[in-house]
Amino acid sequence: QVHLVESGGGLVQAGGSLRLSCAASGGSFDSYNIGWYRRAPGKEREFVATIRWSSGSAGYSTSVKGRFTISRDIAKNTVYLEMNNLEPEDTDLCYCNWPAPSDEYWGQGIQVTVSS
Repeated sequence: QVHLVESGGGLVQAGGSLRLSCAASGGSFDSYNIGWYRRAPGKEREFVATIRWSSGSAGYSTSVKGRFTISRDIAKNTVYLEMNNLEPEDTDLCYCNWPAPSDEYWGQGIQVTVSS
């Protein structure tokens, strides 16, 4: 069984930063695109960022581009999301996603709270 374990969330003041981690247990990312999504209270899930495991090429939603940075550590089998200049509107539950060929895996969700 493959499990995605997220960490690094918490409470931060507006303008601050947080770094999220997503580690795969029971398997290796190996290839394909690993992504971060988020869902605010009362809203649907939205795409945040993605990274191609093999090359490290990254893509971002327009709402976070320039503020967030996605990266990966192959040796640690981990994907990171560096979030800078956080705003209260960024308060949400963040999910790591791995759309593997035979299945799609999701993390449990990690809370990010930004205070005014």
